[in-house]
Amino acid sequence: MRNPASLAGVLIALACCRGLSPAADAVAEGNSAPRYTNERSQRWQIGVVVRAGAGPVSGIVATMPVPMPWPEQDVRTVNQEASHHVHNVQVRDLDETARQLVVTIPRLAAGEEARAVVTVEILKRDIVAPAATGQLRIPSSVPRELRKYLAASPFIDVQDRKIRQITPPVIAEARDAWGQAEAIYDWVRANVEYRFDTQIKEARQALDDGYGDCEELTSLFVAMCRVAKIPARAVWVPGHCYPEFYLEDEDGQGHWFPCQAAGSRAFGAMPEARPILQKGDNIRVPGSRQPQRYVQEALTAKHAAADPAVQFIQKPLED
Repeated sequence: MRNPASLAGVLIALACCRGLSPAADAVAEGNSAPRYTNERSQRWQIGVVVRAGAGPVSGIVATMPVPMPWPEQDVRTVNQEASHHVHNVQVRDLDETARQLVVTIPRLAAGEEARAVVTVEILKRDIVAPAATGQLRIPSSVPRELRKYLAASPFIDVQDRKIRQITPPVIAEARDAWGQAEAIYDWVRANVEYRFDTQIKEARQALDDGYGDCEELTSLFVAMCRVAKIPARAVWVPGHCYPEFYLEDEDGQGHWFPCQAAGSRAFGAMPEARPILQKGDNIRVPGSRQPQRYVQEALTAKHAAADPAVQFIQKPLED
C-alpha cells in the first residue's frame, strides 16, 4: 500500500498518473494486443456529506471508492472542496487494483455538517479486440501478482465440484486459448439468464438457479476461467460489473481482455463509457478482517450520541 496523500496532495496524487495510459486511438504493440479508441472526457464528483444528529459525533472516518488510472482510463483531479470540520482527505491504493478516498472528521457538534468532495476528470476509451488471437496462450507460469486471479474469491468458489465438472467439456473443442475463454463466455450467457436482483449470490447458486444479474454472470465466467487456468477478474463501474481475462502473446507479454457478461455481446472488447472504480474481486480493505469483493462506501465513528446522517456522493457532472 502506498502512503496516502494529504488533502493538498490529492491533486498531485491523481494528476501525476496521467500519461501512464495509451493515448486516444492508440494501438498497443503487436496484433495480439487490445487497442484503445473513441476517447471521451467526463467529470465526476466523489465525496461525502456527514451531519450530526441530536448529539455530538467524534472520530469520524468516511471511505469511498475513487477511479484510478488503467490502460483504458486516465484520471485527473480538477477541484477539491472540504469544509472546516474536515481534518484530512487522503487517497490510498488497495492492492494496486482499487483506490479509496478517506475523509477524516475529528468532531461534529449536534446539527453540524461536514462536507468533502473531489471532482475528477476522466478520459475513458473503448477497448477493441485484437486483430489476431491465434497466438495468444494461457500463461504457463503465472506471475505472483496474478495468482490471486486463479484462486477463490468472495462468491467465486473455484473448488466447487459442479463448476469444476462442467468446465472441461465446455472448452474441450476450442482450438486455442482465446477460443477457450470465448467458449466459457458463450456457455455462461446461454445457460444463465440475466435477471436483476438486489441480493448477491454465489456463482454456483446462479448456475443451479439458471439466472442471475451482472454480478453472478461475471462470477461464473471468472470461476470457469480460473478452473481452466485462465486468470480472470471482475471489473467494477458505477451500477455494473463485467469480467476480463488474461492471456499472453507470442512474446510472453500479458494482456487483459474484457467481455460483457450481461447485455449486448462484446467479447474481447468493451464499449463502456462509465469510469472504472475497481478491478479485482478479492481486495484487502483496512479495518476489514475478511477480503472484500469490492470496495464499498463506509462510515465509522468512535463516539456518537446519536446516529449521524451520511450522504455519499458519486455522480457525473453535466457539461
